[in-house]
Amino acid sequence: MTPYPTSRCTGCPLNRRNFLLRGSAAAAGTLGILAAPRWLGAAETTGKTRIRILYALHAAEQPGPDWPNKGFDFKPVMERINSTLTRECAGFEFVPTLASGEAQAGKILDEDRAAGNIDGYLVYQMNAWNRVVQTMASSGKPVLFADFQFGGSGGFLVFTAEFLRHRVPNVGFVASSNINDLIQAVQCFQLVKQGGTVADFVAATAQVRRKSTPPPGNLTAKPDALKCLPVAECLGRLKESKLLAVRDQTAGTEASIAGITVQRIPFAALNEAWAAADKDESRAVAERWQQAAEKVEGVTRETLEASAAMYLGMKKLLQQHGASGITVNCLGGFYGNHIHAYPCLGFHQLNNEALVGGCECDVRSAATMLIGSTLTQGRPGYISDPVIDTAKRQIIYAHCVASNRAFGPQGETNPFQILTHSEDRQGASVRSLLPTGYLTTTLEFDQERQEILFHRAHAVANDPDDRACRTKLCAEPVGDIEKLFAEWDAWGWHRVTFYGDLKEPVHALADALGWKVLEEA
Repeated sequence: MTPYPTSRCTGCPLNRRNFLLRGSAAAAGTLGILAAPRWLGAAETTGKTRIRILYALHAAEQPGPDWPNKGFDFKPVMERINSTLTRECAGFEFVPTLASGEAQAGKILDEDRAAGNIDGYLVYQMNAWNRVVQTMASSGKPVLFADFQFGGSGGFLVFTAEFLRHRVPNVGFVASSNINDLIQAVQCFQLVKQGGTVADFVAATAQVRRKSTPPPGNLTAKPDALKCLPVAECLGRLKESKLLAVRDQTAGTEASIAGITVQRIPFAALNEAWAAADKDESRAVAERWQQAAEKVEGVTRETLEASAAMYLGMKKLLQQHGASGITVNCLGGFYGNHIHAYPCLGFHQLNNEALVGGCECDVRSAATMLIGSTLTQGRPGYISDPVIDTAKRQIIYAHCVASNRAFGPQGETNPFQILTHSEDRQGASVRSLLPTGYLTTTLEFDQERQEILFHRAHAVANDPDDRACRTKLCAEPVGDIEKLFAEWDAWGWHRVTFYGDLKEPVHALADALGWKVLEEA
């Protein structure tokens, strides 16, 4: 498996997408058709359409932190998919197999070529970054690529966008929480068995996907008294702003973004600030969080106080450096024993205060948070790992950090819960039950491209699913949900969401910067 390219998203040498691999290579090496549940035996050759299902994942039971979460048991999920397809797809024969990456996928493909009895491939992305589908696409046979949502969604979106950009002719895809949509897409394999082309197969899967996507709902939004800064004033403030980046043990400066100074500081400085935080003040902050939260579950008081000390330490660093925001390689620091508390609750609190706490040392997204917050006079950005569900015509913005003051420090609060960090069930993080009924704007500002990625959506729900990150804001995109599959390979997985309709001010800001706006929906 090739871990997620750090230049596209987190900038972290060790992040939650690839940390698992450091400790589980031996376990992953045993996957494939070994240690098989009863349904993994090869089927006998028949006149049926014979499809190999490849589940792209680390292991049948997840040994380490990653989406969906440590300890997740994939076996019942795979059993359900296999039995449903067998029951509902008459005239088909399915050969399920596990594969952790390119090496195993290549071995399976070689064996299939030698046997000559496989008509196509269903690749199910169960964990995010396991590269299996690329190998099967090289077969030239029809390939259906499916997302196990809140498990494989990052890789699914990035890999699908790569296929679309390079016009790979034999790969169709399905991104739906409704298994009936998968069944209909699988049945498209019969076109090739009956003499059609792979292009016919791909076109049929796209038609099935579009037909099963609900029409746009009522996008009338609740009133929102958004007041943005004049563009000139916003740009002036950005030029006076500074963002701290804690990536590793190095210090220095990085390229500015829209005028924002980016200063790199080492883990040691953050850890020292955490250790020096006043214990009484830490207890008081922890007490306020505990009293304000709708519930606290799985998190000890000791962990809450350590998180409060991390918040106080980060805020002290902001004051010392005259900075407005900080972004931390959180899991790299924590797992590497460089820091000793997750910064999630600290980020939550900073964002409530019109400052910026950004995840995973993703400098571009943290800068986007700072730009949007400045433009909207204090509204926090919500950095997320999105999931697309065509069955509900939704994009779900998922992360373990979010503000509960979506309209700024003086705005109304929404309920929030304090839970463990989802992927490893450790530390403390936030599930924010964000307001619904409002229009949101999602952005990424890229200095190198001099482009702003942009889409709007109508917030409709908060998904309580225990898989993946704790906060999951569900929204219906304004525009073409099919178009929304196209940019993940070029822009990475993260997006930053703000409450309010920022179309006009963002276009005005782009004009003043001399940048372009790329509308992705």
